[in-house]
Amino acid sequence: MVSETPSIDLKNVSKIYKGRIHALRNVDIQVHPGEIYGLLGPNGAGKSTLVKILMTVVRATHVEGTMLGDPIGRKSTLTRVGYLPEHHRFPHWLTGRQAIEFSAALCKIPRVVRRRRTNKLLEQMMMTDWADSRIGTYSKGMQQRIGLAAALVNDPELVLLDEPTDGVDPVGRREIRDILVEMRDEGRSVLVNSHILSELELVCDRVGILVKGEVATQGSIGDLTADSQRYEVLIAGDAPNWLADFKGSTIEVPDAGTKLVIPTADPESIQPILDRLRTEARTILSVQPFRESLEDLFLRAVTDPESGLAMKPGANRKRPPKAAPPSTPPGDSGVGS
Repeated sequence: MVSETPSIDLKNVSKIYKGRIHALRNVDIQVHPGEIYGLLGPNGAGKSTLVKILMTVVRATHVEGTMLGDPIGRKSTLTRVGYLPEHHRFPHWLTGRQAIEFSAALCKIPRVVRRRRTNKLLEQMMMTDWADSRIGTYSKGMQQRIGLAAALVNDPELVLLDEPTDGVDPVGRREIRDILVEMRDEGRSVLVNSHILSELELVCDRVGILVKGEVATQGSIGDLTADSQRYEVLIAGDAPNWLADFKGSTIEVPDAGTKLVIPTADPESIQPILDRLRTEARTILSVQPFRESLEDLFLRAVTDPESGLAMKPGANRKRPPKAAPPSTPPGDSGVGS
C-alpha cells in the first residue's frame, strides 16, 4: 500500500564539506509507507551522508522536506525510526541479548516490553541459541543479525539499513530479505543501501542511483528497464524471411539454432510469430523474456558517456578559480628601478 504522505520526502538536499567537496547536490527522494526503497551508488556517492542527515548525525548545507511528517532534523522523530549503520559495533563483552536490550533501554522501552521484544527478535534472527554468548565470539554475519534486531527493537515505522547483509552468508541473506518483505507487508517504510545489487533487485519496489552526489535515475525497476524488455525466441534451423514484417525484430545466430529478438514486454504480441513458426513446422527450442538487470542499470548510470569508462569514485570537488595575474599598467615593465 502507498500512502499519500511519504515517510521520507526529501527535496533539494545539499551537503558541502570542507575543501568544497560537494557530497550531495539537490537530491530529491521520496519513500512511501509499505515500500522498500533501494539506495544505490558507488563508493563516495553520498549514500551514507544522506542517511546521516536523516538521522541528524550530519547537518545538511541545505535541506527541505519531511521525515514521518516532521521537518528533517527534528530529533524527537527518531523514536519512530530504526537505524542500522554500515559499521555498527557493540562492546565484545556484551551478549547478543544484552546488546538488544541495551538498545531498547536507550529507546526508553519499559523493561517488560523490551525483554519480550528481545526474545521475539532473537527468534526472528535465528540467534536464540547464541543469545547468551558474548558478541566477541560471533561471526560477522551473527553480529549483523544482532545489529538488525537492535534496529527493530523500538518497533519503528521507518527503517534505515546501511549494508544489512554485509558479511552474511547466502542463507542468512535470504532470511534478511524475508524480514524486509515482512516489514513492508506490515506497512513500514524501508530505505536500504547495499552493494549486493542482486539482493535489492529481489525485494525493492523502487530504487534510486546516486552518482557523485546527484540522483542519476530513480523509479521502479520495471519502469527503468522498460526500453530494454524483449523476448528471445530460439528456433532450430535458419531464420524466416518474413520476420522483417515485425517492427524492431532482429536475428542473431548463436551456436545452436537461430535467435529471434522481439522488443516487447507483452506476451500477447509475440503469439502471431509463434503461431507462424508452428504453421511452418519449425522447432521452437525456447521462449524467454529478458530485461536489463539492476546491475546493468547501475553500470550504465556510473559510466561516463564521453569516455565510456566508469566515473572515478568520490564526490565532486569544486576548486576556486585561479586568480588572474595582476595587470601591468601600459608603459610599466613591472621591474623596479
